Amino acid sequence: RAKFANDMDADYFISIHCNAMPNNHKHIRGTETYVMGLHKAEDNLAVAQRENAAILLETSTDEHYNKIDFASPASFIMLNHLQDQYMQQSIALAKSIEDEFAIRHPGKSKGVRQAGFHVLHQVSMPGILIEAGYMTNTDEEKYLCSESGQWQIAEMIADGIVNNLSTKPISP
Repeated sequence: RAKFANDMDADYFISIHCNAMPNNHKHIRGTETYVMGLHKAEDNLAVAQRENAAILLETSTDEHYNKIDFASPASFIMLNHLQDQYMQQSIALAKSIEDEFAIRHPGKSKGVRQAGFHVLHQVSMPGILIEAGYMTNTDEEKYLCSESGQWQIAEMIADGIVNNLSTKPISP
């Protein structure tokens, strides 16, 4: 999924999931939205450096890459800065969506968290993983499996994205 999003030059990477807990935690419900954990940031930066090094193999002369040395310390600083911007944009997007969940989701929001989920690793754009609710909570399972619940969740996510974009539009 990360490769597909990178190849498509996506503005955001949003992965939507349903959560679950062991039987003795059936009462737990609500949403959580995750951003890439900081412990994966260094690995992600190394991937970006390797992918950018492939530009040097291109035969076309693209003015955007003219005179850029992707192995230089300056390029490393630039990539690190870009990754930090992605992290901040990911957090802002996740918060905007969780704000919608807090108001409208029957299970309410459990907030924004960091984790090293594989699906968030190696995306070269702001990325989030949404846990839309718990399938192990009987009431929430019914909501998540219903057509109306799915539409409501989709609307909450869409409204969170729109609210985020209205405050901080994506840079070209």
